[in-house]
Amino acid sequence: MALMHEPTAPYHSTQDALRVLETVARHTTGVTDAELARHTGLDPERLTTLLRMLRREGYVEQVADGSYVTGEALTRLGSAQDREQAVREKLQGTLDRLRDSIGAAVYISRYVDGEVTIDQYADGPGTPSVNEWVDFRYSAHATALGKSLLSQLDHNGRRDHLSRHKMSRLTSRTITNDKLLLSRLETQPPTVPHLDLQEYAVGTVCAAVPITAGSSVGCLALSLPVEQAHRLRQATDRLNRGAAPLLLSLAI
Repeated sequence: MALMHEPTAPYHSTQDALRVLETVARHTTGVTDAELARHTGLDPERLTTLLRMLRREGYVEQVADGSYVTGEALTRLGSAQDREQAVREKLQGTLDRLRDSIGAAVYISRYVDGEVTIDQYADGPGTPSVNEWVDFRYSAHATALGKSLLSQLDHNGRRDHLSRHKMSRLTSRTITNDKLLLSRLETQPPTVPHLDLQEYAVGTVCAAVPITAGSSVGCLALSLPVEQAHRLRQATDRLNRGAAPLLLSLAI
């Protein structure tokens, strides 16, 4: 099954952040921001934004003389021992912060062995998660995360999925025509978030943006009660900006 990956803004941020991290790691006694700019070729404003994110995530630390060294989070993720657990904990911490900053439940979803999976999520009393009244594996046609994952497959991959999972009508807004769905998936630019405007469940709106690391297909999604639908665009913009730290954790 071929994939239809096209670089998105979080992907580019991740590539730039990895260049910064590689440079910091090479300079074991510390490296200044001026030296980082020279080694990476990044302009100062861009570098400042990346360093702020990397410090927040614990990947780099600034020492007394102002230079940067590798942080504890990078050391943990770079260790072979308990790496999987360290990645899960790092992703969960980032999801929790995203939930609080966006004010919405957030989810990491992946397409594994032909099925939609929810790897991790963060919700809370004021940010309830979606009630999974129909298994997400069977409702990719109706959910934002499902459509985001399907959009990253090639045409045959999408048809294969839809041939195995009937497009049931879950609400009056659900698309049940495979030609219509496939047409929308094929014409939507990869940088545009996928939406679910009460297509999966009445009373809930969702959005999803791709997070693709290597050959894996994944996405980051959020859900809001329909009363907060006016917040969806702004929340989705913040979700997209928050995807880079998650991608970075997966790429290290």
